[in-house]
Amino acid sequence: GWKDAINTTIINFNNEKMQITWAARKLFPSENVSFSYTFDEGKHKVWKPCPTYLLDQDYNSGCLFKTDGPTLAISIRNSNGSEELFSKRLKSDFYIKPNRPENVTFFWKEDTVTVSCNKPERAVKCLRLELQYKSKFDKDWQSRTSKCCSVGEQGFDTRKCYSFRVRLKRLVPYCNVVNYSSDWEAETFWMNGTLLDSCDDDTKSQSNTVIFLSCFLAVLLMILILLILLCKWQRLQKSVMPAIPDPKYVFVDLFNDHNGNFQEWIDKTAHAMVQTKPEYEEPECIIEAESQQEDEKNSDKQGSQEKIFSFSRAAENNDSKAAQIACLMPTSNTIASFAGFQILMNDDMYVML
Repeated sequence: GWKDAINTTIINFNNEKMQITWAARKLFPSENVSFSYTFDEGKHKVWKPCPTYLLDQDYNSGCLFKTDGPTLAISIRNSNGSEELFSKRLKSDFYIKPNRPENVTFFWKEDTVTVSCNKPERAVKCLRLELQYKSKFDKDWQSRTSKCCSVGEQGFDTRKCYSFRVRLKRLVPYCNVVNYSSDWEAETFWMNGTLLDSCDDDTKSQSNTVIFLSCFLAVLLMILILLILLCKWQRLQKSVMPAIPDPKYVFVDLFNDHNGNFQEWIDKTAHAMVQTKPEYEEPECIIEAESQQEDEKNSDKQGSQEKIFSFSRAAENNDSKAAQIACLMPTSNTIASFAGFQILMNDDMYVML
């Protein structure tokens, strides 16, 4: 009965290779056993020796051989093959471990991700596609399983970076007696439909952005402080040390016309001032209306003076231009006309004719 109790591990790699292992050091500590197998049925079995042994401290602990049929019989014997230590008959199809999914593709649409792969050549109904994912804020993997060979999930945040991995699983107990799954496909990193080398790149890019913005704001603040200090320094400088005017801008003609020759410039300026000096000065014109003259002696002069008095009053009341005209005439013994009257102007008096 102990022969049937020997624990063996049987794996059929995608129905292509068989691997059978046993605990050699524990079960057979004193001898190195041999292994043989056959896929034939009936009485005429042809036993084949193990082509490739798996070793554990130089002891045979397993055998790897090609899968040639659905029914397998194995036998473990002593080192010379004279005594059978263990035997077993099994269905190789119940121990299939599928290969990794091939040509895995990711399709993003808003917050939904759909993952698909190529369909295997056989036993598609026995396979399930498992998707696992997590963001950098998650500690454990989130899992989603669907029929081969497409699986979708919703609720992804487009601002987060996610790690994805997929594998194929065999259905238990309908297809396998052992829960075998393929190895995980290489882990990939995605963010809003963009493939990344790792989620650390997203963290670095965000940290780099924060650093850049911080430096930019610091530079702007420093420039603003420098401008304020510069304005205050200019005000202080003007109050303590007033600016000396540049003679180049005050005496433009000295530098532009005379190339800074002061003597030439002063001579020309003095000559111009002499030419522009007025030749005579206008005497003040004072118009006085004489009321009466005590020294009038004859009646003819009396009548003339009355006319002059009447004219002066009209000039004062109605129009002062007559007086202005009289003042603008510097020469003596001049006759002028105003309002139909003739005025004789002498050095000391005005006579209206």
